Amino acid sequence: MRTFDDRTLGSGQHRRSGRTGERDAVVVGAGPNGLAAATVLALHGLDVLVVEASDAVGGAVRSAELTLPGFVHDVCSAVHPMAVASPFLRQLPLEDHGLHWINPPVPLAHPLDGARCATLERSVKQTAAGLGPDEAAWRALVGRLESEWDNLALDILSPLLRWPAHPLRMARFGLRGLRSASGLLKSRFVTEEARALLGGCAAHSFLPLERRASAGVGLVLAAVGHAVGWPFPKGGAGRLAAALARHLTSLGAEIQTGWRVADVEELPPTKALLLDLTPRQVSAVASSRLPEPYLRRLRRYRYGPGVLKVDWALDGPVPWSAEDCGRAATVHLGGRLEDIEKSERAPWKGDIAEHPFVLFSEPSRFDDERAPPGKGVGWGYCHVPHGWTGDVPRIVDRMEDQVERFAPGFRERILAKRARGPLEMEADNPNLVGGDITGGVQDLRQLFARPVLARDPYATPAKGIFVCSSSTPPGGGVHGMCGYHAARSALRRSFGITPRS
Repeated sequence: MRTFDDRTLGSGQHRRSGRTGERDAVVVGAGPNGLAAATVLALHGLDVLVVEASDAVGGAVRSAELTLPGFVHDVCSAVHPMAVASPFLRQLPLEDHGLHWINPPVPLAHPLDGARCATLERSVKQTAAGLGPDEAAWRALVGRLESEWDNLALDILSPLLRWPAHPLRMARFGLRGLRSASGLLKSRFVTEEARALLGGCAAHSFLPLERRASAGVGLVLAAVGHAVGWPFPKGGAGRLAAALARHLTSLGAEIQTGWRVADVEELPPTKALLLDLTPRQVSAVASSRLPEPYLRRLRRYRYGPGVLKVDWALDGPVPWSAEDCGRAATVHLGGRLEDIEKSERAPWKGDIAEHPFVLFSEPSRFDDERAPPGKGVGWGYCHVPHGWTGDVPRIVDRMEDQVERFAPGFRERILAKRARGPLEMEADNPNLVGGDITGGVQDLRQLFARPVLARDPYATPAKGIFVCSSSTPPGGGVHGMCGYHAARSALRRSFGITPRS
């Protein structure tokens, strides 16, 4: 496998002249949160070193030729609405460093049997109009959140144990978002289209849809789809990581790749050490500095279902039955809400549904840099039990059956494919523990106790050590806000600096 952007993101390019003395701050891990944390610190004039175990930056935000030469796939994360909606990342001049967003005409399509299709359009009005009897309900539930997004974004993407800037609006969101998706949707909508459209968004929570707090993820993703779309970087997800890294080094920071940290004692002396690692890795590398009671709390941290991910090299576009699917790069393949509920319940019982909910992306329909002329790439995953080691080809068949259900002839267009289960995903990126791509369960308990219950969840009991991964608030997603908040905590605690907005 050849990782893209090696020439600009390899270890040689980001090493400076071998400084080994004290640094103001050291960040372990160059995923989006590690890069965001380092950027905040560098913007405040600090001398920052980032070390990354892989040979390239990005963590779960990388691209590579996983199937055939010339077919560019995303190693994990592919579509990034939260990056564009992020209160921090959207302030950075990433376009000046080579990032170009592609925003398909339709953020999301959700086909149903009979060549029907529900679409999340950029316009709230247009989306609602397509939902018939649920038009008013969609406007009231999702449209209102979209209209308030700019005011609520920072509150939603912050620790819950803090006073929000907009308490009444947050209280209204909380009354809906902390409910179960199943309960909310069945009480608000009557059509299969509306229930399925928002239910598919809620499935990104990895929770059974009957569980509390699953509704919040669905509401946010739908509202953000209206506000900014569901875009992806031209040329692959790795371009986002590349732009973040180039901007960071332009601020004077240093990135060293190919350095797998076994123990924090091997790092240069520093006033602030920020770990873009989940609790399992934090316990492993920093046990010499962290008190045992805190380590015990980290060891109780819970990880959720994993993913089985398949990348396809295709001999042309996906032949969707519903024409509207061709206007979207992201398609949710799960059918009715009841089918999605069954699929998302199964991994928590150690099983995989016969008809799994498949999150599918076809970026090549809109991005000519992803495949040779006339060809295409597809990306899909379904949720499987944590650490699952079962029959991969059998589940891949089930996933392809789901694609065929809504795109007859899909299998005939497959030129090559590569499937990776939870343990292979973890081997590629140790933060994906058991295949969990969200940094740990995002249920009601771990929304507040992430990674532990604390007013400042980023700071550890050890002076100068902070956690900045998606195992801290606000959790999973490519938004950089975990790193942003952790860096601000470090500025206050380690340097006595009041962070700038």
